[in-house]
Amino acid sequence: MRVEILHIVDCPNTDEAVANVSAALTELERGDTPILMRLLTSTADAAEVAFGGSPTILFDDVDAFAGDRTSDLACRVYLTPKGLAGAPSVAALVEAMRVRL
Repeated sequence: MRVEILHIVDCPNTDEAVANVSAALTELERGDTPILMRLLTSTADAAEVAFGGSPTILFDDVDAFAGDRTSDLACRVYLTPKGLAGAPSVAALVEAMRVRL
C-alpha cells in the first residue's frame, strides 16, 4: 500500500497526522511502510490531486476518508470520537487501512 500525506505550508496538523498514520501502520505490523509527504504550494497543485484540505491522507492515491475535493489551500477537519479534529484518530486510520488491505 502506498501512503501519502498531502499538506500545505505551516499546517498545524501535519505532525499529528504523520504520527497517527505511523502508529496505525505499526499496529497493523506494517511499520516499515514509507509515508510519503507532498507539500502543496498552489491551487494548481491542489487541483491535480485528491486534496480535501490539509492534511489529506491517501492510500494508493485514494483519499482514506473520502470527502469533498478542493483546490483551496485550506485546513481539513476530521470527525473523531472526541469531536472535530485536524487529524484522524489512530483507530480510524487502522480501520481505513484494513479496508485497503
